[in-house]
Amino acid sequence: MKITITRFAKLCLFLPALFAQETPRAALAPLPPPLSLPKPGPATEAPYAPQAILPGGIVVPLYPAGSPFLKAERVREAEVYNMSQAVPGRISSIVNIHNPSIEVHPVDRGINTGAAVILAAGGGHNTLNVGGESADFVPYFYNYGVTTIILRNRLRRDGYDPRTDAVNDALQAIRLVRAYAKEWNIDPKKIGIMGFSAGAELSAPGAVLFEEFDKKNSDPADPMAGISSRPDFVGIIYPGPSPFARNRTAPPVPRNAPPAFLACAGSGDRGHAVWAIEYYSAMLAMGVPNIEMHLYGNGRHPGDALADGSRMSGGLTDRTGIPFGTWQLRFIDWFRDLGFMKKPGMETKAAKDTAAFLTPVKP
Repeated sequence: MKITITRFAKLCLFLPALFAQETPRAALAPLPPPLSLPKPGPATEAPYAPQAILPGGIVVPLYPAGSPFLKAERVREAEVYNMSQAVPGRISSIVNIHNPSIEVHPVDRGINTGAAVILAAGGGHNTLNVGGESADFVPYFYNYGVTTIILRNRLRRDGYDPRTDAVNDALQAIRLVRAYAKEWNIDPKKIGIMGFSAGAELSAPGAVLFEEFDKKNSDPADPMAGISSRPDFVGIIYPGPSPFARNRTAPPVPRNAPPAFLACAGSGDRGHAVWAIEYYSAMLAMGVPNIEMHLYGNGRHPGDALADGSRMSGGLTDRTGIPFGTWQLRFIDWFRDLGFMKKPGMETKAAKDTAAFLTPVKP
């Protein structure tokens, strides 16, 4: 029998050999291991070195080694990070802070206003809620050209007094930012502090106790002597008690007290609303310019239980769409109106109004 091999059959016989001559494809590179969760820095004989909790953060301790503000017996202890249960890898809070610090997140020059806001998170002085009341604000303020600075202040749970140690941390943070303003492209006349709940117990005193702090820290040996700790603005958000609370001896209100923005829920968070009103009333009685307050009819304090079994959120969250969830937009309105969002070096309306308030009225 004669077998005829067609042209197609010949091609079929040739194909396996053709593919066999192909160069093998290079193997894919092995996958990298998962990124580890943020961890505290190593314990050494030197004071503990605080670690950045967000990429790109510049961390600077508030006090030099050996400072009388620090507890020498505890300054080497590492901070303790509590991780978020909802967002993997996100630090929700920090405790065991013995070497307080700031974490600076500068903005690009192209959008930089020169303004900087130091954030003091809440947590009842027992923890520092840096997730929702600090870290979340870094991209928010970045979009407006504002440098965000996360304050890690000392806590009552770790043996510190919120009314002295923590307030000193806040005022020292303002001095430190002003000292390095040029290096971080910050306008030294646009530096303020915003506190949440217990953190507002730092920002509110910071607005009235800066002169006393500067006098106590005027030693010529201090490289920051002569650098003012006065904030150019303060944010007081659902605050704890201020120096003007009814059960306290109120300090005198300095005539150059900075402008303040206050926001809180009203009857649903009555205690904190009263504390906000007390601060506002003290400033209003003195005639301090540019004090603005928003009390929202619908809302509760962050963490409070709601009727549906959930809890009131805080920070930047929209709070299920109620007006209280827009307070941060009202802050930007106020901030822009006072001239803090102009180009670096331009005098703000806030500064002009304060100067006018300090100028004696001619008879």
